[in-house]
Amino acid sequence: MDLIHHRPPVARSGGPGVADPVFLSPPDVGELEESYLLRAIRAGRFDPDGPELGAFEQELAARVGVGHALGLSSGTAALHLALLAVGAGPETVVVVPTLTFAATANAVTYTGAEPVFVDCDASTGNLDVDLLSDLLGRLVDAGRRVAAVLSVDINGRCADYDRLLPLCAAIGVPVVEDAAQALGSTYRGRCAGTFGRVGIYSFSHNKVMTTTGGGMLVSDDPALVARARHLATQAREPVSHYEHRDVGYNYRLSTLLAALGRAQLTRLDSMIARRRALRDRYARLFGGVTGTRILGAGDPGSNCWLTSVVVEPERTGWQPAHLAEHLARHGVECRPMWKPMHRQPVYADREVARTGVADRLFATSLSLPSGSALTDDQVERVFAAITDFLDGHR
Repeated sequence: MDLIHHRPPVARSGGPGVADPVFLSPPDVGELEESYLLRAIRAGRFDPDGPELGAFEQELAARVGVGHALGLSSGTAALHLALLAVGAGPETVVVVPTLTFAATANAVTYTGAEPVFVDCDASTGNLDVDLLSDLLGRLVDAGRRVAAVLSVDINGRCADYDRLLPLCAAIGVPVVEDAAQALGSTYRGRCAGTFGRVGIYSFSHNKVMTTTGGGMLVSDDPALVARARHLATQAREPVSHYEHRDVGYNYRLSTLLAALGRAQLTRLDSMIARRRALRDRYARLFGGVTGTRILGAGDPGSNCWLTSVVVEPERTGWQPAHLAEHLARHGVECRPMWKPMHRQPVYADREVARTGVADRLFATSLSLPSGSALTDDQVERVFAAITDFLDGHR
């Protein structure tokens, strides 16, 4: 049976009559962020060369232990420039995990390269390294130029870089790390975003830390970052008049948003701690429910951006959509894992190496409220609603 086409619709919270809806991952901002923004406004420097953006880049680079950082208007813009920097373009392919947000695949398409999708590991949702090995072998044997492998750190858990990096290095294919969900996560003591030749972060409204919109490109390669910086500022040449030898982009991060990011960065550890506490509580709750598990559980390095429960309906007697509908009636937002890219109409004709794992995760998972900004009362509402549902299905 095709699980994708048999999945019941998932309801969302916040409908008519719902007071104080509980959102999946709301922004966690307050007086500190306000003070940083006011300072930046009063300084009157809104150009990218002002002090806030440069300071944010330096502070984030220092936080993750990388040589260079470039603040950009979105994580998608960062992915686009990262792929251009490693040579993605027409007549090349980029391997992309099929379980990801559309921006990962879209950035490949922006360059003119062809995305080729690969399935994921059942326990973590990250790309399946064994399947990737077979896929890369087939692509190389067919004479196709692989410009990059894009790894995605799902829900804040890093991919298996101990195996992934040597595999790609052996055939000379660079890794671009999409750590949009993983700022603050670590793998064997090393920070997410720093494993590939270039990595990116997202600061959109629902990430662990936010600038409302924005992203960052990071690398230890100064030439790569310099090239990305040039393209991000409309590829303007360093002369007194406006001169352009390349097609560039308007991709630099706003200085005001950089100020917001600086404030958020000082609070990153405490925001991650709050999310981890929520993950631990979900794990305890579902640990006693036969046929359920928390995706990627047990990783002490994860920032726990989202907590997703995976359900085996044949064992539980209920579908994740049933829980979602119950939570929606209580004003609680939730959503399934990403619909796989090979199932998206825009990419349905693209090549995919699949095992069916991503399809099953989409059909049987539900991401639950995970944000550090949730109040104690909201958290208790969520857990009370889940407990009420489980009690009714025992």
